[in-house]
Amino acid sequence: MPRLFGTDGVRGVANADLSPELAFRLGRAGAFCLSRGARRPRVVVGRDTRASGELLEAAVVAGLCSVGADAARVGVITTPGVAYLVRRTKSDAGVVISASHNPAEYNGIKFFSAQGYKLPDDLEDQVERLALDGAEDLPSPTGAGVGRVLERAADVEEYLRFLVGSAACRLDGLRVVVDCANGAASTIAPRVLEELGARVTPINCRPDGHNINLECGSTCPAALQRAVRELGADVGLAHDGDADRLIAVDEKGQVVDGDGIMVVCGLHLHSRGQLGGGTVVTTIMSNLGLDRALAGAGLKVLRTQVGDRYVLEAMLARGLTFGGEQSGHIILLDRATTGDGILTALVLLEAMQESGQPLSKLAARMERLPQQLVNVPVVRGARLDGNARVDAARRGAEARGLLVNVRTSGTESAVVRVLVQGQDAAEVAEAAEELAAVIREELGGERPAAANQE
Repeated sequence: MPRLFGTDGVRGVANADLSPELAFRLGRAGAFCLSRGARRPRVVVGRDTRASGELLEAAVVAGLCSVGADAARVGVITTPGVAYLVRRTKSDAGVVISASHNPAEYNGIKFFSAQGYKLPDDLEDQVERLALDGAEDLPSPTGAGVGRVLERAADVEEYLRFLVGSAACRLDGLRVVVDCANGAASTIAPRVLEELGARVTPINCRPDGHNINLECGSTCPAALQRAVRELGADVGLAHDGDADRLIAVDEKGQVVDGDGIMVVCGLHLHSRGQLGGGTVVTTIMSNLGLDRALAGAGLKVLRTQVGDRYVLEAMLARGLTFGGEQSGHIILLDRATTGDGILTALVLLEAMQESGQPLSKLAARMERLPQQLVNVPVVRGARLDGNARVDAARRGAEARGLLVNVRTSGTESAVVRVLVQGQDAAEVAEAAEELAAVIREELGGERPAAANQE
């Protein structure tokens, strides 16, 4: 059976792949694994704006309470907001019900430790084993031992105050368009920016349960680009459904992805003496232009496998403070324990304010090298590892001096992602399509509904 946990929690179509029954079992298993030794565990529970969030929240909360944990229900909040509140309230764990950038019919469940970190693989494996085969054997207290539901929606204000307080400068005079993807940041991000003095135009901030990420947000910035150009704004900021990502748009309407943001923010932090270890941690997906831009300032780049939690693990192991992904997950470890799109936006705007330069000029310090990503639909559960033809095609591309990564998606089990980078755009595109063609022949399947990159 495929592993339940992907690169960012358990995810699937709500009330189908991700059923309330499974959510209940995950709640029981998660509370037990993450709060051992606590007399009366407390778990912070938040969700994004999906209609299915209420259904799955009820199931998760029931699971938590059934093993004697109190569920502090904060309602709609960003993923990093839950991570912050776990630490702020000294709780034993956190649960977020969100499918991040995926369409509205999807949902997900991810856990945070008492320290506000996403779980390592071995701990996720423990939760998964108990949820699938052992939830019935966990404690089921009765009477006063049953967990309680604590309504803590007001705690969201604590997170907002943290964000405002983390800003190193005012944003007076900046004209900002912010696209909240009709998600969890819709009532938070505009307020933070306004309180810091920016002139804010919010778009896609009216969630109805079904329009989250729908032709908007960090995975579809076209509407934000138009708004920035039409309004003559200085910058556009795009979050995803749970606001752990940021994609920016400069004053010319050009997209600045996570790689560009890491270059701008990394160089800015370095100039302030705040880039721990003189190193930026990123993944194998990042453009090679990032390495060159940072090397020009004497900085190093450390690459990990795909997934912001692997970036985090490398940062923690080496005492580093800044890293992220091309998709816009950026971790500022001296300020937060997970990627926070709003916090990242504040550092990006700080770089603009303190330098006095437009984002287009700051981002131009990175020259993007040719890069081609192809998402290949495959049969669900198809084995990529050890396929002789795929391995041979990959080695052939690498023999031409190209950087190649082929992997099964961590959030879509029926997708293989092919990434090729090199010096010549035509050669890169040709090699990527050749590899994709081999994978289609060997493992091919129908295209799933959710096709967004992690």
